[in-house]
Amino acid sequence: MVEKEPKGCESKVYSDHSIVKSNFVEIYDTTLRDGAQSKDVIFSLQDKLRITAKLDEFGIAYVEGGWPGSNPKDKEYFRRVREIPLKNAEIVAFGSTRRSGIKSSADPNLNALIDSGMRTATIFGKSWELHVEQVLKTTLESNNEMVYDSVRYLKDHGMRVIFDAEHFYDGYKNCKDYAMRIIKTAAEAGAVRIVLCDTNGGTLPQEFVEITKEIVSKAKVPVGIHCHNDSGTGVANSIMGVLAGAEHVQGTINGIGERCGNADLCQIIPALELKMGIPTSKLPKERLKGLRSLSLYVYEMLQMRPNYYQPYVGENAFAHKGGVHVDAIMKNCAAYEHIDPSKVGNLRLISVSELSGSANILAKAKEFGLRIEKGDPVVAKLLERIKEMEYLGYQLEGADGSLYLLMAKELGKHRKLFEVSQWRTISESRDHSFAAESSLKVKVDGKEKYVISEGNGPVNAQDKALRKAMAEFFPQIDKIQLVNYKVSIAEAAEGTASSVRSFIEFSDGKSNWITVGVSTNILEASKVALIDGYDYYLQRKNQS
Repeated sequence: MVEKEPKGCESKVYSDHSIVKSNFVEIYDTTLRDGAQSKDVIFSLQDKLRITAKLDEFGIAYVEGGWPGSNPKDKEYFRRVREIPLKNAEIVAFGSTRRSGIKSSADPNLNALIDSGMRTATIFGKSWELHVEQVLKTTLESNNEMVYDSVRYLKDHGMRVIFDAEHFYDGYKNCKDYAMRIIKTAAEAGAVRIVLCDTNGGTLPQEFVEITKEIVSKAKVPVGIHCHNDSGTGVANSIMGVLAGAEHVQGTINGIGERCGNADLCQIIPALELKMGIPTSKLPKERLKGLRSLSLYVYEMLQMRPNYYQPYVGENAFAHKGGVHVDAIMKNCAAYEHIDPSKVGNLRLISVSELSGSANILAKAKEFGLRIEKGDPVVAKLLERIKEMEYLGYQLEGADGSLYLLMAKELGKHRKLFEVSQWRTISESRDHSFAAESSLKVKVDGKEKYVISEGNGPVNAQDKALRKAMAEFFPQIDKIQLVNYKVSIAEAAEGTASSVRSFIEFSDGKSNWITVGVSTNILEASKVALIDGYDYYLQRKNQS
């Protein structure tokens, strides 16, 4: 009998909204501005425009596009973004209060906000005495006037103004009266939102919610929150802020940002919608199925490796390895999953390793489209074979290509399409430059093909030779590209401690797969992974 699909796990919605002021929360994305302050992040103009379109498509209410008064790229962004037919997002220009000692009308930063052509501007002002006196080098009264004048100037020019009270929580803890005075001044000047910023990210949830609740109870305009993650509580504080009555939440996709990053909207949005029942967009909840795709898109634009452990959208967020866990998850996914992964566009992954049980094998076979009945003796054989291979240094839980081939062979579903009967790879230095050459012989249906290829390294030479030899028989492999290659020391038993493990990731433009090879010879390990990578592709094509 084939394993049945696990029962669905519905998200449990937090029902006590007695302290939630609004049944809707505005999401304000600052990926393109505050996210760009991360030392590892650089957006091109085209990146910013493409991400803007994606954020709009996802239903984000506000997209902070940049600081037009700080650099030519952001200034050009606000000109170009008007050419994008946006349906959901309000594009916001960012800046600061006027400089000390000059009138608002003479401040280039404020005038750049007006010239941006945007309807809404966000400006930040100091709410912590330390910053006013030691950083701005001005008086508390002068700073208060700067806040009022700047908000009023933009409002008088027809702009909606969101005021970010920078360092508010530190300022409140240092001098409550002055911090409160600043946000009251901004509201009186005409700000439509007052945003409380935990700029240093040092406030913990208990005091965060107490402070926010007090501000919300006294504020005359909607209150927002802007959290950084320096204490690891950026997301928690954002959620607690909503429970304290905040109606506007700022953050970035994937939590990118200066130092430890900003609060991650990829965690905040599903927490509010799926767990608390609070909408964050005028679009329906089904749009959350595009959340993982949005997360990966931003990583791709930045050429950053995705965080496998990222809640909700990470590759490992719904990955199961332990046999007891997998057995339970196949009966009822709520046993080890807090939500249905499909609700955020993610997938349930079943890993197979030496810790696996029969449930892992059955689940993985089903994922591969290989039929194994419960109680089939082949399950025990596969478990034993996997344990043997991992003892030798293989790691199969991340190498689905190699695992598929192993299972297909044990089940008699593997057809031997080709064989590399001979190979040799050499590397040498020629006139202070490096060269590599590989020769091999491939047998297909009784025919032999012998080739020699050069490459910029030994693995590249092996790959070129293998592709060249097989192209005559399997022209479809021309679609395959090697997208990642990694070598590490295999954690094997004593006597094989010098073994190396080679991971190779392949792509045909539609899907990716990984194969692994282990040997005391690094080139042999790479050859095994290469051969298995092409074999996997051809076997899957043959299966379909």
